[in-house]
Amino acid sequence: MTQNTGKGTLYGVGVGPGDPELITLKALRVIREAPVLAWPAPLEGESLARSIAAPHLDGSHIEVPIRMPMEVARFPAQQVYDEAAIEIADHLSNGRDVAVLCEGDPFFYGSFMYLFGRLADDFPVEVIPGVSSLMATAAAVGAPLASRNDVLTVLPGPLDEDILERRLDRAEAAAIIKVGRHLGKIRRVLDRMDLTENARYISHATMDKQRVSPLSEITEEKAPYFTMILVHKRGEAWK
Repeated sequence: MTQNTGKGTLYGVGVGPGDPELITLKALRVIREAPVLAWPAPLEGESLARSIAAPHLDGSHIEVPIRMPMEVARFPAQQVYDEAAIEIADHLSNGRDVAVLCEGDPFFYGSFMYLFGRLADDFPVEVIPGVSSLMATAAAVGAPLASRNDVLTVLPGPLDEDILERRLDRAEAAAIIKVGRHLGKIRRVLDRMDLTENARYISHATMDKQRVSPLSEITEEKAPYFTMILVHKRGEAWK
């Protein structure tokens, strides 16, 4: 870690999908050694990223909460990132390393990219990869994502319905992320493509309230924020 001379280092630290035991050894070391921790959170309530790291914290850190609206229509909250970057830059300029806690992996659809874009030109940056939600959901289901020459496609749930269908049509396997309020639309597309029976629904992977189910058994029209749907056109990757 850097000392309090010169510039501090900005660390984007992947803390994994939810289970505190899935934090890597390197991430744990960086978290413990960095004097400053920053973490994303909703406008009200607990930060998932911080809650994952909480069992490993001793209360000695300076903490920088980055609170932002989580609704897609109001995201990205550029002003929030602008203000957070100013606060973090002040610590870095004074030689203090800052570890930004990131759910899953920092560069897999992670909000850390917005801080990276604002600070990487002026300060040293190191990204600590983490176990992503994609890996966690496959483990929760107990099935491989893809095999051999399969094309695995990651599709954001907010895509327009026709675009979602076209992208699915070109892939042997897919992970549909950011499901939330788009669950009904996603199910319509999979129904039309006769893929519902090959789709698995996973919410809160590795967390205490993890739920794994065939999509065909899900009756709700909305899903929790931390939900993914895995689809394989052969049903199982090894077939």
